[in-house]
Amino acid sequence: MTTIAFDAMGGDYAPDDVVRGAAWISLDTDINVILVGDEKKITDILKDVKHNPENLSVHNTTQFVGMDEHPKEALEKKPQASILVAAQLVRDGKAEAMVSAGNTGACILTCAKTFSKIPGIQKAALASVYPTEIRRGEKNDPFSLILDVGATINVTAKDLVSFAIMGSSYASRISKNPKPRVAILSNGTEEIKGSPEMLEAYKLLKQYPKINFIGNIEGIDIPKGTADVVVCSGFTGNIVLKMLEGVSETVVGLAKFAYKKRFAWKIGLFMLKGAISQLKTITDWEQYGGAPLLGFDNLFIKAHGRSKAKATSNAIKVAAKAVRGGLIQEISSSIKDFSFD
Repeated sequence: MTTIAFDAMGGDYAPDDVVRGAAWISLDTDINVILVGDEKKITDILKDVKHNPENLSVHNTTQFVGMDEHPKEALEKKPQASILVAAQLVRDGKAEAMVSAGNTGACILTCAKTFSKIPGIQKAALASVYPTEIRRGEKNDPFSLILDVGATINVTAKDLVSFAIMGSSYASRISKNPKPRVAILSNGTEEIKGSPEMLEAYKLLKQYPKINFIGNIEGIDIPKGTADVVVCSGFTGNIVLKMLEGVSETVVGLAKFAYKKRFAWKIGLFMLKGAISQLKTITDWEQYGGAPLLGFDNLFIKAHGRSKAKATSNAIKVAAKAVRGGLIQEISSSIKDFSFD
């Protein structure tokens, strides 16, 4: 049985939706979930939710980091914060991975404070998923992976290569995509485009046969799904991620405006109902659950801050899948096998 420690107090809808999502997991899978947080609040929610107590337990702590708190200051003031306690459970072998929908900065700092880096990896990378036009892998996964999206602002060529190896390992294990296409996000597809670090990373990856490296891609290639794994600095990745989220919200807003504004537009949208429904299914990030912070010797899955019960339960499944697939071992082996000389 795989055990996942979940920061029950992290996220916009915590602890209610976190607990409900974990309750679903306890009934439908053999995953064991430790809910870390305020025991009274958690047990009060569980009283009204059907669950299997054999697969669900509570580790009490009343401290937590709020979504708007300064990460470093909050963690210093709250040594028993739920995110820290969850990480300690993993470090001490009482759980095999942890999940949180909480404050992203606090999550990254917690991992850095509690875990060790995998030998050969200098900097961690926070990944994120985004919907694309195409599907991939055994399960027709519509999502591609981009990393880093905020953990490492300034990167070296070795960092970018490490991101490529970690992202490829994750995509092959989680999406069941045996040869994920890996690309560097640049300002042109030509080999000579990009910063000095990107040019050097390009040369290194081109020489590594175990990575299906397809070269550089541009921003326009991201939603097309040209690459299954996109690597970049955390500065660039964070901007791209926020832009993708903004475009999605704008499209939805425009559709609502059009529906209310004119009767003819309302009819047009009604005729497109099937296509819009399909688009919504493809772009529904809740079905993915979360994405990893890679580079540490223990596994952490970051769920979206707006995660409700569905996304929460799927994040737990992703964490368990990564544990059972030997993701950390795969990354360790691949990094050890790569020569940076």
